[in-house]
Amino acid sequence: MIEIRNVSQRFAGPTGWVEALHNVNLTVPPGEVFGIIGRSGAGKSTLVRTINLLTRPTEGDIVVNGRTLTSLAPAALREARREIGMIFQHFNLLSSRTVFDNVALPLELAGMKHAQIEEAVLPLLELVGLAAQKDRYPSQISGGQKQRVGIARALASKPKVLLSDEATSALDPETTRSILDLLRKINRELNLTIVMITHQMEVIKQVCDRVAVLEAGRVVETGPVIDVFLQPRHEVTRALLGDVIAQELPPALKARVAERLTKGRGHLLRLAFTDTGVDQPVLSETIRRFELDFTILHGQIDEIQGRPFGSLAVLAGGDPVKVAQAMNWLREQGVVVEELSHVE
Repeated sequence: MIEIRNVSQRFAGPTGWVEALHNVNLTVPPGEVFGIIGRSGAGKSTLVRTINLLTRPTEGDIVVNGRTLTSLAPAALREARREIGMIFQHFNLLSSRTVFDNVALPLELAGMKHAQIEEAVLPLLELVGLAAQKDRYPSQISGGQKQRVGIARALASKPKVLLSDEATSALDPETTRSILDLLRKINRELNLTIVMITHQMEVIKQVCDRVAVLEAGRVVETGPVIDVFLQPRHEVTRALLGDVIAQELPPALKARVAERLTKGRGHLLRLAFTDTGVDQPVLSETIRRFELDFTILHGQIDEIQGRPFGSLAVLAGGDPVKVAQAMNWLREQGVVVEELSHVE
C-alpha cells in the first residue's frame, strides 16, 4: 500500500544543509496500522509529510496504492491526494463552521451537491460518535470531540490511507485511549491503512501492528510491535520503552546492585515473556533446577495488542556455570534473556 524508497530530505539551514531524513526505506502493507516513533527532531513529521508530498523529498520515491507520487504531474498528484486523509495534533478546525460543516468541507471543495454531502457526512458523524453534536461549533465541544471531527473530516473523501501526525499528544490519557480505540475500530471496519506518527510508546503499544523507530532522520529499528517490546535492539528504542516496560531499575537499588556486580556477586538479567509464558512458573522452576537465588528487582505485566507481556529485572546469584545453563534453559522456554554487564 505504501512504499518509502530511499527517501532523503535536506533543508537549507543558517550554517549549511540540514539532513532531516537519510535514506529511509519502509513498506506498509494494506490494512495495517503502522507506527513511526522517535524523539523530538528525529524527522517524524517530515517523513509523514513526504507520504502525501506536502513535503517533496530531496531524493527517493513515495509509492501509495501502486502510484509513484513523486513522478506525478500536479493535477494527477491532487487526485492521488484524495486517497490520503490526514489528522493533526491541533485539529485544524474552522471555528466559524459547525461540526457538520467542518466534516463537509472537503466534499464542498470537491463540488459535491448538498444532498450527497449530507448522505456522506451523517454516517461519519455516527461512526465517530458525534451525531448529537453535529450543529455545535468547535468552541462548544471538548478536545477529544474536536479530534473526532478531524477524523471524520479526514474520512469524508473515502481515503485508502490515513496519516496521523501526533494526533493524540494534545489530549489527556483517557481521551487518548478513546481516540486510539476509535482509530483501531476504523482500521478494522473500513480496512483502512493507518500511519501513526508519535513520540509516545504507549500509543504504539495500544494500536499499532508494526513500528519503525526514527533517530536523526534514520530508521534504526523496525518490526512487529510485540517483537520490538520483547527484544529492543537499539538504545533509542530502549529509552522510548522506558515509560512502558520496566527497563530500568529504581534509583534506590542501583548503587547496591552495581556494588554486587563489581565484586562479581551476581548476574543482572532482564527477562521478557509473552503469551502463555506470562503465567507459567518458569522462575521457580529455574531456581529448583539450577539451585540459584533470584532477587526480583523490578517488573510488571502488561498487554500489547491483546497479547500478555511481562518484563522482569532479576539478580541471579550462584555458580556462574549454572547461571549460564539457566539462561539457556529459559531461552528454550521462550523467555527473552539479556544479561546486563552494568546497571543502566
